[in-house]
Amino acid sequence: MTRLAWLLLLFASAARAAISLTDDAGATLRFERPAARIVSLAPHITETLFAAGAGGKIVGAVDYSDHPEAARKIPRIGGYSKLDLEAILALRPDLAIGWLSGNSPAHVEKLRAAGIPVFLVQPSRIEDVAKNLERFGQLAGTGEAAQRAASEFRTRLAALHERHAARPKVRVFYQIWNQPLMTIGGGQIISDVIALCGGENVFAELKALAPQVSVEAVLAADPEVIIASGMGEARPEWLDAWRKWTGLTAVKRDNLFFIPPDLLQRPTPRLIEGAARLCEQLETARGKRPDARR
Repeated sequence: MTRLAWLLLLFASAARAAISLTDDAGATLRFERPAARIVSLAPHITETLFAAGAGGKIVGAVDYSDHPEAARKIPRIGGYSKLDLEAILALRPDLAIGWLSGNSPAHVEKLRAAGIPVFLVQPSRIEDVAKNLERFGQLAGTGEAAQRAASEFRTRLAALHERHAARPKVRVFYQIWNQPLMTIGGGQIISDVIALCGGENVFAELKALAPQVSVEAVLAADPEVIIASGMGEARPEWLDAWRKWTGLTAVKRDNLFFIPPDLLQRPTPRLIEGAARLCEQLETARGKRPDARR
């Protein structure tokens, strides 16, 4: 091989190895090689990195990064809303992956000022989960594993869409919390899940991702289904507090449902499991309509 041919091959290999990606804040990050030391600034980012085959490259993660089990052993760097900047710097990361709407902009800027590239994500549609799997795979150099995970996710998503998207509409109130009473706006990824299942988020017109609403607003919306989350695997007691409002369609038809928050409120590959549960709950509600057997 001539020296010129060798140099051309070298430059071509370098070009293939170089990474250029635009994050959800519109910033384009460029890297000469995949990241080897990653800090995850949100629990859902930690989980998605593992699913993309990059769990072994995470050197620091925020509190509540608890899935999969191996994530619990990663050194902690504070909470997603209150990062421990000194702990992050001590880990010498070559990349931080952050949550656009969850991490403090001031903390993100301090990390960048310290020379740590920060790639920000904001999944707002179901497809963004697969997209992030692919992007994380690119950033970490685990593209093959990430692509497999993204392909599996898309296959399951397509199956749910085919089965449920064209079903008769069901009006849904999704309750995040009770005091204060909180729901989801139209830009929140759970609203997209509701639409996937043939449902309508009764507060889709609200722009905030997790707006506060009043009991009176819920009563006026008269949802056919109420779906609650909570703090863990157990159905929250406050879900059944709606039963005192006997005029609510959701109460009259006993359509008060629960889905563990980790399956819907974390935009990770497990979102497809939460979506499957929600779709089945809406099917149950359709079956309780007065004309369902006609």
